[in-house]
Amino acid sequence: MSWNEPGGDKKDPWSGRRDQKGPPDLDEAIRSLQEKLGKFFGGGGSNDNRGSSSNFPSGKSLAFVAGGLAILWGLSGFYIVDEGNHGVETRFGKYIATTQSGLNWHIPAPIERVDIVNVKQQRFIEVGYRSGGSEPLTGSVPKEALMLTKDENIVDVRLAVQYQVKDAKDFLFNVVNPAATLKQVIESAQRGVVGSSTMDFVLTEGRGEVVTQIKKEIQEVMDNYKSGIQITSVNLQDVQPPEQVQNAFEDAIKSREDQQRLINEAEAYSNDVVPKARGAAAREIQEAEGYKEQVIAKAQGETSRFTKLLGEYTKAPDVTRKRIYIEAMESVLAETNTVMVDVKAGNNLLYLPLDKMQHQPPPPPMNAPQSTTTDQPHSQPARVQEQAVDRNSTRGREERGR
Repeated sequence: MSWNEPGGDKKDPWSGRRDQKGPPDLDEAIRSLQEKLGKFFGGGGSNDNRGSSSNFPSGKSLAFVAGGLAILWGLSGFYIVDEGNHGVETRFGKYIATTQSGLNWHIPAPIERVDIVNVKQQRFIEVGYRSGGSEPLTGSVPKEALMLTKDENIVDVRLAVQYQVKDAKDFLFNVVNPAATLKQVIESAQRGVVGSSTMDFVLTEGRGEVVTQIKKEIQEVMDNYKSGIQITSVNLQDVQPPEQVQNAFEDAIKSREDQQRLINEAEAYSNDVVPKARGAAAREIQEAEGYKEQVIAKAQGETSRFTKLLGEYTKAPDVTRKRIYIEAMESVLAETNTVMVDVKAGNNLLYLPLDKMQHQPPPPPMNAPQSTTTDQPHSQPARVQEQAVDRNSTRGREERGR
């Protein structure tokens, strides 16, 4: 009897034993699964009615389950954006909107997606050196730090750049790797600025100008890329010659510092001496001007006095001539120690204390009070001198009258 003929007990040719059991029935497994689902959703079918429709869930149950799943799916679209962050919503990869901090909602995945970007965080990029931390290498990085100057010298430049995100959309979509792109732009701008400057300018007074120019060029390039990055600061950590010529360069720096010190000392001395010389010169000029004005005024006064005297002399020549003579003699004799004595009306014996008369003080002014002393030896010589002057004056007038 063949294996597929009736009564063959469904025994295949590969069967090793007559009592071997067959594989599980697929239909039986499906019925068992339907029965379990029917019990879960409230079905009342029994084992005798496995093929009836009462084993499948009812329409209300399916609607309830679908509604619950839809609510859960919708609630999963709520998200919170922290302070200082922005949320960028995309629908199937296309930009939709940028959300601010707070509670927001979007169509849940897989339709829409939200990327959170921190726009207040200060990010750092180190070019030419590594400060440690997560980086295994510390110190100078010659590949990034060494560059050529305008005067064909090599300098070791170490730069630190701080930046932050100013536009979350541009930051995410316009540049594939913003940090790597920014670092390449920094190196390019840095080499361009240093290459257009001399070594002494970069090492001394031009550090501030170099930093400003580098920052300006970096920002211009990143704005042209629409990268959404704002450069906040550029710090020149260190600029020095390569290690191979470090000692020689330090000697040159010391010489330059000595030169500057001597220049400063010379300028300080100049600032001390020049104002004094200018002040002395100004004083001499003022004194000369004052003497000039004095001489001119005196000459003008003499001229005016002579002019007035000439008018009086024209009116009365004799009287004016005598008055001029008397005034001249009075001014001359008042400054001498000459004693004139007229003895015509005197005694044969005359005693004059010349030593005391020559050392006596000048006569008091006209408005001074008269002395009340009764010392005859001192008052008598004064009267004798006055008489002598009066007699001499009278004799002179008589001679001129003749």
